[in-house]
Amino acid sequence: MKFPAKFGSKSKVNSKVNIWRYRFVLIFLAVAALALLWRMLDLMVINRGFLMQQGNARMVRVVSTQAYRGMITDRYGNPLAISTPVDAVWADPQTVTDVDAATLAKLARIIALPQKTLNSRLQQKHKEFIYLQRQLTPLQAAEVKALNIPGIFLKREYRRYYPEGEVTAHVVGLTNVDDHGQEGLELADEKTLQGVAGQRRVIKDRMGYVVAEVNELREPKAGENIALSIDRRIQYSAYRALAAGITKYNAKSGSAVVMDVHTGEILAMVSQPGFNPNNRPKGQSEAYRNRAVTDTFEPGSTIKTFSIITALESGKYKPNTMINTSPGWYMIGKNMVHDHSNKGEMTVTDVLKFSSNVGVSKIILSLPPENLWNLLNKLGLGQSTGSGFPGEVVGVLPYREKWAPFALATLSFGYGLSVTTLQLAHIYSTLANEGISVPPTFLKVTTPPQGEQMIDPKTTHETIKMLETVVEPGGTAPWARVPGYWISGKTGTSFVVGPKGYDKKHKNVVFVGIAPATNPQLVVVVFLHDPKPKAQTSDAGYTAGPIFSKIMSESLRILNIPPDHLNGGAQTGEQQKPAAEELG
Repeated sequence: MKFPAKFGSKSKVNSKVNIWRYRFVLIFLAVAALALLWRMLDLMVINRGFLMQQGNARMVRVVSTQAYRGMITDRYGNPLAISTPVDAVWADPQTVTDVDAATLAKLARIIALPQKTLNSRLQQKHKEFIYLQRQLTPLQAAEVKALNIPGIFLKREYRRYYPEGEVTAHVVGLTNVDDHGQEGLELADEKTLQGVAGQRRVIKDRMGYVVAEVNELREPKAGENIALSIDRRIQYSAYRALAAGITKYNAKSGSAVVMDVHTGEILAMVSQPGFNPNNRPKGQSEAYRNRAVTDTFEPGSTIKTFSIITALESGKYKPNTMINTSPGWYMIGKNMVHDHSNKGEMTVTDVLKFSSNVGVSKIILSLPPENLWNLLNKLGLGQSTGSGFPGEVVGVLPYREKWAPFALATLSFGYGLSVTTLQLAHIYSTLANEGISVPPTFLKVTTPPQGEQMIDPKTTHETIKMLETVVEPGGTAPWARVPGYWISGKTGTSFVVGPKGYDKKHKNVVFVGIAPATNPQLVVVVFLHDPKPKAQTSDAGYTAGPIFSKIMSESLRILNIPPDHLNGGAQTGEQQKPAAEELG
């Protein structure tokens, strides 16, 4: 069969068109394949590093692992501060969606957060991380986890726990919610205690959940433990006696320090009012203040001890040198110094026993004016004790190129300067340690320090013997005696400075004592601010004295220090015994 020529031409045209279509498709597919290959090359070779970096930035996270904070113990290893694992609950508000109100109400109840506060935090959709509550108990954390709310997570952290509570609060201090030291030795030894946080690389999904742990970049390094010089038993005894004394004598505040005279170790330090660091008051409460190192006061007659040491070291006076204190007052220019009563002629020892302002003024004014200041300055008054306690106040020891007689006289009986309870314990420890000064320390001492000789040993022996008369019947502190032990001590009473000068209605009182007097081991200082007892005098011997007796008696018993009578004779202590028992 033959086709027309015209029909055959059309067929050839169609054939050519089909061939070009076919070629176009092949070229298109080839180009597409090349494009895909190029894209694969671009993704897998050329830009691989950049793309992996971008992917990791969205999925791989480096998270910190909190280090365990070191433990604080007393000198025998009993824990005073220890960190326990707890959990914080946090949210990614962007992923907390479609959660029913009842579930959120239950969450608010578990974490003790007001419903309005919870709702407000979850509405902050521009944030990816927000804390809802910190330091949950294990039970709370388990209940939150059981709710299984998308976008609500738990994070492990630590909470500081203080087994002794209020008893050691002022010394040990406290930490904040991030377990960083804020007060006391927690702050002073922060670098040692805090350790170094670890780091680990993890992969998270788009919801923020950790789906895999890649590797650990750095292991957390736990903080070091610290052993304090504090003896937990003595600390509790001092705390109990001071708290009872503050209540009994209606004092506004107070502090007490027990110190080992040979090592400078602080065996106990307590302040009132106190606080419980496990249930601390909100805000910057005054109760946080460790008054033994932050509150200063004029030490009153406790400085007379060093005035007498100045006199003995001058060579001009001896313990039995006679001083005429008649008629019980002494005019210095236009100013009068007076005693409670006219004791007439008395020995230098009696000047201490009866705490004579007239006697000590006459003694110091008969000596070169710089002698007393030089001794007090050498002993460290007006300077830091070197204890390293945060916020320690140095006090004031005024220096004058030319001393006015009345200013020097008032300095001799403890006015015109200021000290802390710790400073007073330190300088009396130097006296008790045969004149060798060692710096106070809150850390346990393994090797006794060398110290520096400040006072001639012969002078210290004479002075300690003279101070025994203070607690004898007729002295200013008969209620400070401790049955079975010889006690050397000194009272100090000073008026509080008010808006118009010294206010004679308000006093500060302090008693500092050394025991055993025949072989000094301990110094105890008790300070009370503005005591107002209902039935007796507010003088130091009848307020701070009984508290001292209780603390010293318990401390000697706890440390098993033998009584003086084993070396021949001791004070009976009968006169003060009932007062000490009344403190509980």
